[in-house]
Amino acid sequence: MSVLTRDEAQTRAQLIDVQRYTIDLDLTRGADTFDSTTVIGFTTRTAGDTFVEVRPAALRSVTLDGHPLDPAALDDNRLPLTGLTPGPHELRVEAAMAYSHTGEGMHRFTDPTDGETYTYTQLFMEDVQRVFAAFDQPDLKAVFDLTVTAPDGWTVLANGVTEDLGDGTWRAATTPLLSTYLVAVAAGPWHSVRTEHRGLPFGIHCRRSLAPYLDADAEEILDITRACYDRYHEKFEEPYPFDSYDQAFVPEFNAGAMENPGLVTFRDEFIHRSAVTDTERQTRAMVIAHEMAHMWFGDLVTLRWWDDIWLNESFAEYMGYQTLTEATRFTGTWVDFGVARKAWGYDADQRPSTHPVAPDADAVPDTASALLNFDGISYAKGASALRQLVAWLGEKDFLAGINTHFRRHKFANATLADFIASLAHHTDRDVHAWADTWLRTTGVDTLTATVTERPGQTALTLTRDGSRPHRITVGIYDRDLIDGATLVRRELSEVDIPADGEHSLPGPRPALVVPNDQDLTYAKIRLDPHSEEAALRGLSRVPDPLTRAVLWNCLRDMVRDGELEPLTYLEAARAHLPGERELANVQGVLAFARTQIADRYTTPTERPDALALLTDLCTDLIRRTEDGSDPGLRLTAVRTLIDSAAHADTIRDWYDSGSVPGGPELDPELRWRILGRLCVLGAVDDAVIEAELTQDPSATGRQGAAHCRAALPDPEAKRAAWDAMFTTDELSNYLFTATAQGFWQPEQNDLLHPYVARYFPDAVAVAHRRGPAIADAAGRHAFPAHAIDTHTLTLGESCIEDDDPIPALRRRLADQLDDLARALKIRTATAAS
Repeated sequence: MSVLTRDEAQTRAQLIDVQRYTIDLDLTRGADTFDSTTVIGFTTRTAGDTFVEVRPAALRSVTLDGHPLDPAALDDNRLPLTGLTPGPHELRVEAAMAYSHTGEGMHRFTDPTDGETYTYTQLFMEDVQRVFAAFDQPDLKAVFDLTVTAPDGWTVLANGVTEDLGDGTWRAATTPLLSTYLVAVAAGPWHSVRTEHRGLPFGIHCRRSLAPYLDADAEEILDITRACYDRYHEKFEEPYPFDSYDQAFVPEFNAGAMENPGLVTFRDEFIHRSAVTDTERQTRAMVIAHEMAHMWFGDLVTLRWWDDIWLNESFAEYMGYQTLTEATRFTGTWVDFGVARKAWGYDADQRPSTHPVAPDADAVPDTASALLNFDGISYAKGASALRQLVAWLGEKDFLAGINTHFRRHKFANATLADFIASLAHHTDRDVHAWADTWLRTTGVDTLTATVTERPGQTALTLTRDGSRPHRITVGIYDRDLIDGATLVRRELSEVDIPADGEHSLPGPRPALVVPNDQDLTYAKIRLDPHSEEAALRGLSRVPDPLTRAVLWNCLRDMVRDGELEPLTYLEAARAHLPGERELANVQGVLAFARTQIADRYTTPTERPDALALLTDLCTDLIRRTEDGSDPGLRLTAVRTLIDSAAHADTIRDWYDSGSVPGGPELDPELRWRILGRLCVLGAVDDAVIEAELTQDPSATGRQGAAHCRAALPDPEAKRAAWDAMFTTDELSNYLFTATAQGFWQPEQNDLLHPYVARYFPDAVAVAHRRGPAIADAAGRHAFPAHAIDTHTLTLGESCIEDDDPIPALRRRLADQLDDLARALKIRTATAAS
């Protein structure tokens, strides 16, 4: 498919202005295609030529100003419009469009639980043309009139309030000015919970088979929605700009959610069929807050070109966490951000594929390159930079600048320069220089503490390896005089780096000095040797959970940089997690310990000891929660113990009995998790998988079965899984991912060895055939991450160099190979120590 270049978009925007789309979709034409009729009203400023994008299964007819055009002129996804004269024009395009099963365009899903079918759109970046003809670029905003014909019994949701006209026809209210990628439709026999807040219709929707689970959480979801809505109206002077607010939880959704104006779509895993921790509920709430922030950041004011995607995502990320903290019961959101989400940014920023938060426009020449920037830089690093901006600028001036930005550019498009100008209007600080150093540069600064004892005082020096200014807080801690173990904060000092030099610390040498104590900046930290030892011995006795998150991140970074042995990190987890009171910290540490240290940073001979340590730790946590005092901690420990089990007996007993002794009872998620691990260990066969699928025939049950079958240590099972992923092209995006996640297992190295070399050409081929969504899944989940050796590196580097992978796969492969090289270095450094 031809990708749109920035130069082409600028040329088209100079030539035409688009006023209106009138779209008619017919979803009653069968299981393979739907009918799409689009009428576009646009004006040409001068005489010239351009093109409109459409990707039909069959292009039936095209007329321009009443004159037919030849459908055969369609070149890939571009239909030429030549000889345009100045003035108004009307383009009519009639086509049959293919349904998608990869989460792109108009996705169609049939629920295996009850046979009901659902469709929804995901039109981001360049997938509008899979649904209707469009001038597909964000700065050609227009109003949209939408009519949908749907099967009997269906409800149609859209950006505006929809009206049932009878005979299966639904009409949506005319939208305000929108970018094409923000148009949304979701149609099916939805289960809906509707209410009204401050005169605005609110609704939450899901598949009928999930109705009991949505109903159980409906009040929580709506409470979060109302609280965020009210808080944003306290922060923002511009009112919510659309006529309704629907949230649809849809199947097989690739992202976490999508900020369609008035109709946010979420992956329906957020409707919990099984027990979850409060941190997972907080994550759902954060996504709700994030997507609502987009109604202003991204929808009301939209980027002009994709180099400014951070103007959407970084702001929504920051506002989501901050507003959740201010307006809901989830007051510890920055702890979860610090220990889990922020690491996504740190990791991405240390790979060769890193890029500035706000890259130069020339670095984003087309939509294919733009798609690669939806990563930890644009989300986690960008949000961290904004948090640092607020600390440096002050929240009052920050919000004043935001409101000026909204007022100047509402229902239009804006750039980084526009945003900085709005901020500069409200402060004497040099925000242009701040933007240059924070948003136009790459990499992670490192702040290192040095503590020097002198007669009567202690001196603290903070050195910076990097180029950015930082405003941070430094925590000074002493040991409690009574118990000698608890660390008590002596003071919290605000420090500017590099402006401030040496700091005098009155009194005796502190037990612990923590740079960036409240995690206000984006930087790796290194403790002085005395503080490092204190952290390793007393981390769980630090009073503030956010400070503990900073310290856990410090240890994590040291492992990744080869400065701390992986076993030392595991021993710290074993020592301190039983005393950790913040569940987000427990989950973040266990996730890193299990997925990175045990599976990647330890050698095959060391791995059994790492798994045994994790099993011992989780057994301790389970024992400590037998009184039911902390069900979230208990559930986290049970999950990690299952994933770490080296022997089948204990978890097989749980599976057969239907319960963990002392609780919890096994819900579908835990049953599939145990069964997946039993498959890896070779303790069950396909008959057990089939029996479990009979008991749970849901969509998640099918995914669980696909995962389990791919995990079996059986040559025929591996062949079948490989063919399903890379040959037949029949798997949906979710079934592809489930199969890929089950396939590679460190316990099965000998069996899997022949597939390592096959992976690279097969991944390139499937990516070319099936497109970016499957390419991303193939690079993210189907990569042989366990094969940590120079042979895999050589194969991967040759693939990138010689085999022409599509951009989405190329980026994933480059990142995976960099992570693999890092793991190899860590193993080598550990062996040499």
